[in-house]
Amino acid sequence: MKKYLIPVSLIVVTTLIVLVQSCQKEADTLMDFEPYGFSGLDDNGGTWKPILLTSGSQVTVPTPDDVTSAAYLQEVADLKTTVNALTEDQKTAVEYWGANSLIRWNEIANNLSAKYNLPPAPNPDGSYSAPDAANPSAYPNFPFSHPPYSCRMFAYWGGAQFDALIAVWNQKYAHNRPAPYNVDGSVATLLPENDLPSYPSEDAAIATVSEVILGAMFPLEKEFIAAKAAELRNARIWAGMNVQSDIAAGDSIGKAVATVFINRSKTDKMKFANTTVAGADSIENAAQAMWGWHWENLENPQRRVGILPKYGKVTPWFIPSVEAVRPGPPPAPGSAEFNEDVAELESFDDNLTQEQRDIALFWNDGPSTYTPTGHWNRIAYDYIINNKLNPLRTARVFAYLNMAEMDAGISCWDTKYYYHYPRPSGASSVKVLIPIPNFPSYTSGHSTFSGAAAEVLSYLFPEGASEFSHKAEEAGASRVYARIHYRFDCDAGLTAGKAIGTYAVNVAAQD
Repeated sequence: MKKYLIPVSLIVVTTLIVLVQSCQKEADTLMDFEPYGFSGLDDNGGTWKPILLTSGSQVTVPTPDDVTSAAYLQEVADLKTTVNALTEDQKTAVEYWGANSLIRWNEIANNLSAKYNLPPAPNPDGSYSAPDAANPSAYPNFPFSHPPYSCRMFAYWGGAQFDALIAVWNQKYAHNRPAPYNVDGSVATLLPENDLPSYPSEDAAIATVSEVILGAMFPLEKEFIAAKAAELRNARIWAGMNVQSDIAAGDSIGKAVATVFINRSKTDKMKFANTTVAGADSIENAAQAMWGWHWENLENPQRRVGILPKYGKVTPWFIPSVEAVRPGPPPAPGSAEFNEDVAELESFDDNLTQEQRDIALFWNDGPSTYTPTGHWNRIAYDYIINNKLNPLRTARVFAYLNMAEMDAGISCWDTKYYYHYPRPSGASSVKVLIPIPNFPSYTSGHSTFSGAAAEVLSYLFPEGASEFSHKAEEAGASRVYARIHYRFDCDAGLTAGKAIGTYAVNVAAQD
């Protein structure tokens, strides 16, 4: 197949444009919303079916001190002393975390994803080094949070939060110890009160799961993450919502559940997802022999191995296998369908509207952004807040959304390297609007991620189904407007994503 080089100057210019927009988008993720009272408490939440735990009662905590005991009354007295002597900084922390700290933790995960989404630069000899989990501070720093890495991070974080909160809810109603402000009316509170039992603390469990999972995924940020977790635990006391024994019990559940998910992550084959140049050549040669084409990385000064060629072999959550959802082959180069889609791309070179350009840049989700998965998590915030979901319901959203996104990433990467289809930049007259991603073209990752996300969110928030569907189609079209994907890449990816999302929805319907 004929090779075409993209001018380095074009890549540099488009990178600068994207980075400016990326900075603007990331600044927007710092949300400002009022702490809200929950629309429901889900009293039966402890009976819901978890992801990896066998049941909500698998992880338990000791029977707490009775509310009439001297030990508990002393905890309440200590709580009142603390609340009555708060500093302005402590009050600000309470307001920051609000009544549903999962939203803030997801925001933190988004921002970490953006911070580490930096492709390594070439070494002086023109070769490329890969991030090393065993030595994360060496350049390039670990991780490189590209889309496959980020969707996996969000999946483990979201799934662990859901299982932890099912266990918390189970133990809340097993012990049924009222919140301190419902025991002693003189306890001042800074957040909306409710009738949810306070032992164990849901926010302590959330903080600990986040500390363990995000600390493992972003090892250079462990100190920052631990500080945020400690702040949240303290904020629940500062707000008058929990006594110290509530916090300790929630922390123990968080640790136990996070360990279960960390253990799965060690055996999900992620450590085999990368390969050497020789391994990449073998995959490329197999595609050439089977299909008569292959994708080539055209970067200079030397060839860089594509991002995670074996990510398609990572263990999924819901889909039975990658083969079950793998799209059929793309049209052969030179075919009528291929030529039609090339003509569409060429037409955008000089006739792209401002709206189409804005869509392409809005959905870019490239380096220094929180990737397509983070983008869809950000979309979910508004629906969580508008529906005033409690933390358990919120965890359910983040679990199914992000595990479906990881399955979408696994499926898409399997398809990409199975077919190894060339990018549109192989057509000499096509001018790209944004940098070309470092992996094969078919299918579109944005389309696959977005199809899965829209399907899951439409089930969880049916009132937003039309908006989610529109956004998914727009995300796919954005890659055509940017001229880094053919239309058939996006159509096939969107269809596959919807099918993957349906697998997640079918599990959610039975939980």
